[in-house]
Amino acid sequence: MKVFQKKIIRKFFRSLRRQLSVNEKKYSAQMIVNRILSNKNIINSINIGLFLSFDGEINTVPLINALWKLNKNIFLPCIHPFIPQNLIFLYYDSKTILIKNNYCINEPKFNIYKIFSIENLDVIIVPLVAFDNQRNRLGMGGGFYDKILENWEQKKFYPIGIAYDCQKIEDLCIDNWDVQLPEIITPQKIW
Repeated sequence: MKVFQKKIIRKFFRSLRRQLSVNEKKYSAQMIVNRILSNKNIINSINIGLFLSFDGEINTVPLINALWKLNKNIFLPCIHPFIPQNLIFLYYDSKTILIKNNYCINEPKFNIYKIFSIENLDVIIVPLVAFDNQRNRLGMGGGFYDKILENWEQKKFYPIGIAYDCQKIEDLCIDNWDVQLPEIITPQKIW
């Protein structure tokens, strides 16, 4: 039953965020930048894991550019070439070559010299499809971020979810592998 419920929720919220107007998306991206840049965990960080937007997610390019201006190092996820269903983070700058992965999501071209250990990231900003009042996160369904977020406290990074305000649901039906985020930032509120 949970799998079916999650599929319905994913379909609804993915459709909802794709229906936002260009102006709503632009405004939301700028509000996220403002909130992220004033976040104490970001201010105190050097190495930040982020993602490139896909399927109507909040545009992260303005955030990446703003973080570069503050001399933050940015690392993007890449599907691990040898361990399926796992992500690794690669250093990202304006010269990084991007390729489309099996899900048609842009990611850095694999380069062993640009791999950065998750344990050395200060913050990881994670995407989500929906979230609830308890900051439970529903992702796209691949489990990639669930693996990264598992035991995040021991890995020493601080995870932050970002989403549109319209992606909030009262209660998510969660599984035992789902991870509650310590913080979710939307254009209008910090949860």
